[in-house]
Amino acid sequence: MVSTKVVLSGWELDNPVIPASGTFGFGEEFHEMYDINVLGTFSFKGTTLDARFGNATPRIAECTSGMINAVGLQNPGVHHVIEHELPKLKTFFHKKVIANISGFAIDEYVETCRLIDSQEQVGIIELNVSCPNVHGGGMAFGVSAENAAAVTRAVKKVTTKPLYVKLSPNVTDIVEIAKACEDAGADGLSLINTLLGMRIDLRTKKPVIANTMGGFSGPAIFPVALRMVYQVAKAVGIPVIGMGGVSTAEDVIEMMLAGATAVQVGAQNLVDPFVCPKIIEDLPRVMQKYGITELKDIIGGAWK
Repeated sequence: MVSTKVVLSGWELDNPVIPASGTFGFGEEFHEMYDINVLGTFSFKGTTLDARFGNATPRIAECTSGMINAVGLQNPGVHHVIEHELPKLKTFFHKKVIANISGFAIDEYVETCRLIDSQEQVGIIELNVSCPNVHGGGMAFGVSAENAAAVTRAVKKVTTKPLYVKLSPNVTDIVEIAKACEDAGADGLSLINTLLGMRIDLRTKKPVIANTMGGFSGPAIFPVALRMVYQVAKAVGIPVIGMGGVSTAEDVIEMMLAGATAVQVGAQNLVDPFVCPKIIEDLPRVMQKYGITELKDIIGGAWK
């Protein structure tokens, strides 16, 4: 027998597989296809204080081994999420969720996190300081150690739930920013968010995406994500949730060896909506293949 259980800030998950924010909505559409309770948990759609329509279209572009998105944090706002999405979610998902929160100023982050912190269904707050496809806020906080620490410190003052800061890879030194967030009180880190990319339409000779640039995700970014998870997990003393191009059970094992306690699956959900249950089902086979009995025992195995 093998065990796929892992623990995030005292919260035991049946397995480390977590659909990433922005690729799973609030779970309703996926619930119609399979029992999403097989998941470790999931990170729900990035939520801001007020409702957002998002960026102009087109806002998706395909790439070799990936995609670019500039959705722009389209969401119904935190009040709608609390009043409608979470009660609906409770009827079909019987575990706590990760609340992914974004903002455009520190006071917006603080108020949105304060509101979501009181919800019993939320197990972890994931502070998104790294979205590369909105103007202002978002990545502006994530590319500066000082700013990332400031928003982390401010949110910690009004929350009781474990706070994980989602980091941007579009920086010179991600370890510096990770350490700054840890020093400011972060309970964990999520990385990486998407890389900044673009495509040009050869017929129009203009950028494909109305926003010009957007977040590049998919299997092509896995080696970059793995490298950054390795660097950060080795440098900090708090848990890391690894993500970026994960699409197989082998990728999950590799991320955990690099230092991730749990692993999020993003773009691949849009390619194959059943990818997460497939990974979960395949994990015991892959563990046995590589002589792994307890998943939690391999965390950081590549450098410990």
